[in-house]
Amino acid sequence: MKPVNFEVVAQFEEKIATFFGAKYGIAVDSCTHGIELCLIHQNVKQISVPKNTYLSIPFLANKLNIQLQWRNEVWKDYYTIHLSSTSIIDAAVLWRKNSYIPGTFMSLSFQYQKHLSLGRGGMILCDDKEAALELKKMSYDGRLPNVPWREQNIKSYGYHYYMTPETAQLGLDKLQNAIDASPRQWVHTDWPDLTQMEIFKNNK
Repeated sequence: MKPVNFEVVAQFEEKIATFFGAKYGIAVDSCTHGIELCLIHQNVKQISVPKNTYLSIPFLANKLNIQLQWRNEVWKDYYTIHLSSTSIIDAAVLWRKNSYIPGTFMSLSFQYQKHLSLGRGGMILCDDKEAALELKKMSYDGRLPNVPWREQNIKSYGYHYYMTPETAQLGLDKLQNAIDASPRQWVHTDWPDLTQMEIFKNNK
């Protein structure tokens, strides 16, 4: 069976990483899944998130069976999920050239409301070559793209979180327009206080 051509995904990863000023980009199917992969990769046991954010982020605490703490924070464009060992950043609404923060894992979103609107998709930015390779394999069922999985000796667990070539091609097609256009600036008040929602009341 002929493998799916993922070269277009690699091209999209390279162009997005270059725009943001990061060494590596790992394309995924959503920003939330990108953050989830980073939390698993870093073996995180506790997260702290702003009360005003999208609800899929605190949901990760329950999904991964880790502790959740809330914090009051006035933020714009991105925020850090506070960790003891490293920085994982929710940069879902960030669009700014050379804005990558060295030493971090920044997760972007290409959901339909975002500046680069692809309907769905995301990307992890990092500057660690080994971590980038592991995250790439994790996003793609533990295997490397463009090599038939039956020919690989899978050594690590993976998740079905990869970006399709079709989405990556759409990203390449729309990228220049996104670069030329001025992005909206998002702030914390664009989201409600999640701690007031019934689902999160036990986590206050």
